[in-house]
Amino acid sequence: MLGVDIIRNDRIEGAIKRFGERFTRRIYTQAELEYCNSQKARIQCLSARWACKEAVLKAFYIQFGYLLKFRDIEVTGNRGKPAKVNIKDKKALEILGDREIIISISHEKDHSVAVAIIR
Repeated sequence: MLGVDIIRNDRIEGAIKRFGERFTRRIYTQAELEYCNSQKARIQCLSARWACKEAVLKAFYIQFGYLLKFRDIEVTGNRGKPAKVNIKDKKALEILGDREIIISISHEKDHSVAVAIIR
């Protein structure tokens, strides 16, 4: 199953300005925040993770009919290496079984995009 999402980076920047830590703690894991906060392109990094979480949510729900939460999905990876996704929800891991979720994320000045495939 395939999921895709694209977001304008200024939407994430606006949410952070408006809601601050309340927003970031609701959406991102501590590891994601630490990684993105260490990046020069912090907003693009956070936006790409948002897009990835949305893509995974869509693919997972279409495939299994189970709705994940944003913090159930953790996007890991270091610059220059392919990103990976970790599912934190135990029931979702049982549902996923031996399948895997493959992701691709990208960002530029104005937009971030992500694709997730469950195979």
